[in-house]
Amino acid sequence: MASPKRRPRKLIRDDVLDLFRAWGREGGKKGGSLRWKGVTPEQRREIARKAVQARWAKAKRKSQ
Repeated sequence: MASPKRRPRKLIRDDVLDLFRAWGREGGKKGGSLRWKGVTPEQRREIARKAVQARWAKAKRKSQ
């Protein structure tokens, strides 16, 4: 079987990388507080409950 051809990686200039990193940092700082701003405590509990159920379901699938 033939292996897929790989495209050469494009090099990104350091100043552009620094800009991308700064944007990511800005979004990361805002992320959590803005995400939960309009969510009621009841909605938060429901979201957390679903996350726990999904996590345990995944663990059960792996152990079988």
